[in-house]
Amino acid sequence: MKQKYDVIIVGAGPIGLACGIEAAKKNLKYKIVEKGSLVNSLFNYPINMTFFSTSDRLEIGGVPFISHGDKPTRREALEYYRHVKDAWNLEVNTYEKVINIEQDKNIFTIETEKGTFSSIKVIIATGFFDYPNRINVEGEELKKVMHYYKESHPFSSQKIMVVGSGNSAVDVALETFRRKADVTMVVRGNRIDDGVKYWVKPDIENRIKEGTIKAYFKSNVKKITDNFVFIETPKGEQKIKNDFVLAMTGYQPDYKFLNLVGVKFKRGENKIPVYNKNTYETNVSGLYLAGVVCGGMETNKWFIENSRVHAEKIISDIIK
Repeated sequence: MKQKYDVIIVGAGPIGLACGIEAAKKNLKYKIVEKGSLVNSLFNYPINMTFFSTSDRLEIGGVPFISHGDKPTRREALEYYRHVKDAWNLEVNTYEKVINIEQDKNIFTIETEKGTFSSIKVIIATGFFDYPNRINVEGEELKKVMHYYKESHPFSSQKIMVVGSGNSAVDVALETFRRKADVTMVVRGNRIDDGVKYWVKPDIENRIKEGTIKAYFKSNVKKITDNFVFIETPKGEQKIKNDFVLAMTGYQPDYKFLNLVGVKFKRGENKIPVYNKNTYETNVSGLYLAGVVCGGMETNKWFIENSRVHAEKIISDIIK
C-alpha cells in the first residue's frame, strides 16, 4: 500500500533539509528521500575541504552553525547538518534512490528502490555533484583518470596532471604538490579562474610563477595513455609523462532523471530547467526545483547561501 504525503522531497542535501524544515513548520506531511547518505554531496567533497562561505551563511532552520575557524570545514558541515536533522526530527529516508515519478490526476507516484509513495507535491533538490563533466578524449576510461578527489596521500611522489583551473582544481594541485607530487596543470583559459578562493589564488599563482607547479594555459588534453598524456598547447603538442589525471572539470545535474519526470529546459548550452522564478514550480504542475539544480550547467550560480530561500518560497506556494 502506498504511503501518502503532502510533499515528497528528493534529495537530503542542505536545501532538501531546508525544504523539510519549512514543511514541518507548516504541519505538512512530508518525507525526504535520499539515494546516499545525509548531505551526500558534502560527504563526497575532499576530506580537507574548507568552504568559501562563513558558517552563518550555511545555516538553515535557525540552528546556529559554530565553526572553529573563519571558514567551516567539510567535517564541521557534516556534523552541523546531522545536528539540524536531529534538532528538527526530520523525516529522512537515506540510501533509497528514486527510480521514477509519475503524475495522474494531480497525484504523484514516487517509485524508489525500496517502495512507493503517493504525494500531492514533489520537490527535487538533487544538486549536481553526481555526474562529472567528461573531457571526452581517448583514454578517459583508464583507471588513472579520476573525476573525484578525496585526499592527497595516494598521489605522493606521483606525476599528476590536474585538468581545470577552478577551486577544485587549485585545491587538488596545491594539496598534491605539498605531498611531493610532480604537478602539471592544463587550463583552457589564459589564467586561473577569477572565482578561486581569495586566500588560495595567490598561493597557486606563486607556485606557477616559480615553476614548482607547471601550468599550460590555453591548452587542452588530446589523448591519455597508460604512461603519458598528450596535450595541445599554443606551442604545439606536448607529450608528458604521467601517473594520474585528475579531471576537475566540474559536474552537472542528473539530466536523465529530470527528463524522465518531464522537466523541460531552456534553449542554450547551459540547459537551465524551466521553472517559475517566484515559486520554483516547473512546467510540470506541482513539481518544484530547489537549490543548485535550478542552475543547470551554470553550477556557479546557486549555492547553499543564496538558495536557502527556495525552501520558504516553495512551501509558501504549496500551502496556497
